[in-house]
Amino acid sequence: MDTYQRLLPPPLAVDDLASQFRLPSHVAASLHGSSPTSSRSASPDTEEAQRTSPAAMAMSSKPGAAVDPEVVLAHKFPEVSFAYDEREVALYALGVGACGSDAVDDKELHFVYHRDGQPHIKVLPTFVSLFPNKNSNGVGAVDVPGLNFDASLLLHGQQYIEIYKPIPSYANVVNKVKVAGLHDKGKATILELETTTSLKDSGETLCMNRSTIYLRGAGGFSDSSRPYSYANYPANQVSRISIPNSPPSAALLYRLSGDYNPLHSDPEIAQIAGFTRPILHGLCTLGFAARAVIKSFCNGEPTAVKSIFGRFLLHVYPGETLATEMWLNGQKVHYQMKVKERNRAVLSGYVLLKHIPSSLETTEDRSSVDDGVCGASGGETGHGDAHGEEN
Repeated sequence: MDTYQRLLPPPLAVDDLASQFRLPSHVAASLHGSSPTSSRSASPDTEEAQRTSPAAMAMSSKPGAAVDPEVVLAHKFPEVSFAYDEREVALYALGVGACGSDAVDDKELHFVYHRDGQPHIKVLPTFVSLFPNKNSNGVGAVDVPGLNFDASLLLHGQQYIEIYKPIPSYANVVNKVKVAGLHDKGKATILELETTTSLKDSGETLCMNRSTIYLRGAGGFSDSSRPYSYANYPANQVSRISIPNSPPSAALLYRLSGDYNPLHSDPEIAQIAGFTRPILHGLCTLGFAARAVIKSFCNGEPTAVKSIFGRFLLHVYPGETLATEMWLNGQKVHYQMKVKERNRAVLSGYVLLKHIPSSLETTEDRSSVDDGVCGASGGETGHGDAHGEEN
């Protein structure tokens, strides 16, 4: 019990929760049980899950004020140093379903166990998607001056990851964060935060995470005839293309890897955010997808991955039936996952491989299809937050 408790942040009182997450007034009022001045009666089932947690990667300090792009782009984020070890690596792998249907899976056991005398366990590349959490105390909140919006309307739309060298199973590292993009879409503002992680001692760069965040209701801060748009990376770096099974407790296990957003564990918070019950982490979805690709196309070898892209389209509740399709096109494995009950896509993207595995070189456009039910023992499924894009 003591070991388990040390993994968790201290519980928050209602006032602390409203303060730490800077909730809008109608959400804070709901937490106190009083009637908010303005309410939202729509649910994610009728609005296609166009809501996410009150906590977010970027938070507002002055709701209702205009976005100031000069202040946003001038902001300097503090560097954050931290360490991780093999226990965290193995816990993450279990959290995204490694060895979930077979405890001695030949292609996944090395993610959680020193098999055949290997000195270190291997690291799933999406483990690095946890690194940006270190800049937000594990609740996903990073304050960006000049961005002011209703946090209950925020969406985590996309995640892009580049891997520059094999990820060690334990290390001391440093995060450097910057604004990679800011775009006025009229009805929304799109913020892109880029986190580069390097080894603390040598300075070698390990990886980069770019998180795309949609701030609905915060657009219109520039001339509509020439809307403001800034990006510091190539326009063609992320393709505009339009996964493995978990038990109902998957979100509770995944949160032990450092994402303590209460949307995924607290029924009351989930209902306030507009969901009938806690939903599953979007980045956990991405981990399931990458693991499925590595198992199906890389013979279980994580170092074959060069970059990963995922677009979160819709929320998933535990117990829903998920169907995942994966297909190889050159060195890029595309994937798409759907919820069968609603016949809606919940996640799409690709995994770029360093090279085509020799076993696949003679196979053109190889595809793989997998069906499963969240909580079943024999399939591959995934899960996601309530995510989407404002056009």
